[in-house]
Amino acid sequence: MTQVWRCTGLRWGEGVPVLGWEGGRRSGLERGKRVAFAVVAGSARTCVGARGHGCPMRAEVPGRSTSARCEECARLDRAHSVAADTVADDPRPYRVYLAWFGPGMVKVGITAVERGPARLLEQGAVSFSWLGRGPLMAARRAEELLRAALRVPDRIAYAGKRAVRAVLPPAGERTAELAELHARAVALDGWPESLERAPFRAVDHSGVFGLDGLPRVDGVVSELIAGGAVSGDVLAAAGPDLHLATGRGVVVLDTRLMTGWELAVAERDEVTVPVREWGDTGVQDGLF
Repeated sequence: MTQVWRCTGLRWGEGVPVLGWEGGRRSGLERGKRVAFAVVAGSARTCVGARGHGCPMRAEVPGRSTSARCEECARLDRAHSVAADTVADDPRPYRVYLAWFGPGMVKVGITAVERGPARLLEQGAVSFSWLGRGPLMAARRAEELLRAALRVPDRIAYAGKRAVRAVLPPAGERTAELAELHARAVALDGWPESLERAPFRAVDHSGVFGLDGLPRVDGVVSELIAGGAVSGDVLAAAGPDLHLATGRGVVVLDTRLMTGWELAVAERDEVTVPVREWGDTGVQDGLF
């Protein structure tokens, strides 16, 4: 009988990317690791639930969805999300950060102090610096201040992140762009009094992600399908993305597309899921 696994997603712990599986199993994704799985033929992708609870309807969800949640579970998950600005009374201290993904691609965000740099690794930030630390509402006000005064967005599309990973400028140029924006940010009038400004200290993740010498992308997996397979060697891992060396070139797999599917060991070395050639319009912005 074929053993079936259900992926719970990619996590970054202590700077190491790890795939989680229902039942507690974990698979490290160090560079050179072989990834080879097949979606069980005849299976359907089902909702992963919300806030640690399974979906009561076991609803079917689209293959292209990176959240793998039905409408109701997505609503419940968002109702408890700090990022969605639906939580106002969290007593934990928060940090405001600037994250650099490529030339001209810098975003502002907030994360709980207890999470450390995990949020930045999860987003695939090539480099970042803290801006300040304080209560949640003060951190939110600072985030909004930067968006309004400096036109710094709070989101960068994954298509843009993927487009530049293989052609990044030297670390010095990355740091200089981040430093210039940091200086402008902390000098703004209207900075919340309860938010302590943080000095500029750039943290670079290019080595952690494996971006040095990374080949250009040839294609991006657009969705998984029942009976389809993915097989390749890990060249890099950034955020939820795996850059894989496959028989059809360098293919990016957003591991968020794996959740909700029944997966088994691949019997053949091939990629037989839909792959959008790099440069096509509409490149999506997510057992071994």
